[in-house]
Amino acid sequence: MNHWTKLSIEFANQRNYLDELFRVYPTIPEGIRDIDENLWQQVEQSFQAKNNVELLNVLLKMDLFPIKDSYTAYLKRDSSSISRNPNTVDRLCGRLYEMGLDKILSDVQSQKKPIGRLVHYSNAG
Repeated sequence: MNHWTKLSIEFANQRNYLDELFRVYPTIPEGIRDIDENLWQQVEQSFQAKNNVELLNVLLKMDLFPIKDSYTAYLKRDSSSISRNPNTVDRLCGRLYEMGLDKILSDVQSQKKPIGRLVHYSNAG
């Protein structure tokens, strides 16, 4: 094993590894996401009116969509796909209505994740 790799593994296995790592690479969250008030008013109006197409279109304009679903990225890239996929729209909006406006707002405002990646070293193997 490379000498530097071995030293890195030994260092990573110390009790205070994360404390020491934070001194070198601090990860500070950026805070809550700002939400455009006009967009949020459109969300509220389309939610109350149960206008699924408008609700999705407005939420897809935000930095973060409130539901983790692999199809939302496609819908975001091709907004015309919303009109071609009514079952997907109904499925996503059904989940949004179950969540309610308060939870949707909380999720679209959630904190940005700090940039950086921690690597877990193991001396097994």
